[in-house]
Amino acid sequence: MKLRTLMLGAAASFAMAPMAMAERGSDGTVNIIYWQAPSILNPFLSGGTKDVESASLVIEPLARYNETGEMVPFLASEIPTVANGGVSEDLTQITWKIAPGLMWSDGTPLTSADVKFTAEYCMHPEGGCAQLAFFDGVDSVEAVDDLTVKVTFSESKPNPYGPFVGGQSPIIQAAQFADCLGAKAPECTDANFKPIGTGPFVVDDFRPNDVIQMSANPNYRDPAKPAFAKVNFKGGGDANGAGRSVLETGEFDYAWNLQLAPDVIAKMEEAGKGKAIAGFGPLVERLEMNMTNPSPDLPAETRSTVAEPHPFLSDPAVREALSISIDRALLTEVGYGKAGTPTCNLVPAPAIYASDNTACLTQDLDGAKALLDGAGWVDSDGDGVREKDGVKLSILYQTSTNAVRQDFQALIKDWWSQIGVETELRNLDASVFFGGDPGSPDTFQKFYADVEMYANTFNGTDPQQYLAAYRCGAEPKPSSQWQGENINRFCDPAYDEMIDELGRTGDIDKRGEIARKMNDMVTKDTNTIIPLVNRARVSAHANSLGGVVLNVWDSELWNIADWHRVK
Repeated sequence: MKLRTLMLGAAASFAMAPMAMAERGSDGTVNIIYWQAPSILNPFLSGGTKDVESASLVIEPLARYNETGEMVPFLASEIPTVANGGVSEDLTQITWKIAPGLMWSDGTPLTSADVKFTAEYCMHPEGGCAQLAFFDGVDSVEAVDDLTVKVTFSESKPNPYGPFVGGQSPIIQAAQFADCLGAKAPECTDANFKPIGTGPFVVDDFRPNDVIQMSANPNYRDPAKPAFAKVNFKGGGDANGAGRSVLETGEFDYAWNLQLAPDVIAKMEEAGKGKAIAGFGPLVERLEMNMTNPSPDLPAETRSTVAEPHPFLSDPAVREALSISIDRALLTEVGYGKAGTPTCNLVPAPAIYASDNTACLTQDLDGAKALLDGAGWVDSDGDGVREKDGVKLSILYQTSTNAVRQDFQALIKDWWSQIGVETELRNLDASVFFGGDPGSPDTFQKFYADVEMYANTFNGTDPQQYLAAYRCGAEPKPSSQWQGENINRFCDPAYDEMIDELGRTGDIDKRGEIARKMNDMVTKDTNTIIPLVNRARVSAHANSLGGVVLNVWDSELWNIADWHRVK
């Protein structure tokens, strides 16, 4: 079956479940807690899920994905396809029709000029856009008329649903961000903290890494929504406190990302205040190997950049040894139970894109030692740490502060010590680690460590944009204000060729084959990325909160306009 065939039958309508509410704002305040506190409300300047999802209450894409992974229109009137004329026969253009009558929260009309500007903003050559991979292969974006925008690709694009689709690629207002192009983008504090949007809520007050106060958008397209007049969006604390605040004390209505042991969540649920919800998608907890040198002795302009290769992680034998020394089954049991599955894949789902890569599932400490021996890494002075040419295998391993992640760190440190690798552990406040502040030394993008651990995923059911992130040159660097999705600074021209091949391939089976090869190249072939656990998304909501539909293919808050109070 061809992807083109799939587009011919793509769904172009979307209906939400009916709600029990009388009028906009009739249900008072909804209290949401994200223990990883948002630090910015512009997802183009942050790769952090916390920032993308909090912003999704305010700014929206043309289309997004529902709970089944189906693409549905939001600001667009329909999903463009070959059948309805929205996608050209040669698959080089996609034309979006904006639904008529849509308004920004300031009362001005949403037009194609805003869509065109959004592309210019992210694609600006002097700027750094965290979501640039969504625009991979885009040649031009044209405002045909006030409600029509045409995207032209440099070659046939069988999957043209990258730009402006999903919570990571929303539309921003041209008037508000006009003076924020290129290197000026991070300087626009007012726009980045209080974006004007089309979503169900507007920002009243934003205190980074703390709390966001929002109110119902008076110009939202459905006069009966949202049911809630106010949103109290609290950030900070930890997953345990967030879970308790919904499931035990009832202080909050919704808690995101309960990265807790299953027995802990089950115990909380016994209080009867709420319930946990879970769903599996392509969310993978993994280790990223820094292919560049993060030494603080280097100049700021070259530290953790491709100008300085890593002194020992550049050796593939070292990376493979680090991977096979890990017991992924034990990590899964300790951290997630039935809410996790050990994996060797960066893309574990959907099935057609999942490689049969299973070799890493068996821990092999002796094999790891043999690899290091063969590569000349030996403990020459008897201190338990291997070295070669005066370079010791001494790793700074960082992640965000979270009980499960600190358990993982402790176990991995022990396994690595058994093979002669010294490990220093660092954990950072999640709001800072996953923030996009170009001035902070502690963000996961800046990567001032040798190894770091986190999880992320992709919008929808096609990993094309996700895999395209590892293109040469797409790494965070000073010239991009440390924005970019190629976190480990991986670069292989053969991989870039596969990005392009995937982009122009329509046959769904062939697409699966290419994606699996790309997955294998960054995982088992090079161990640049070391996957650990395919995690379920686990969150919780109060029994009094209705309309919640967990979505593992887009923002969890994708349908907040339909949330309401159960009386």
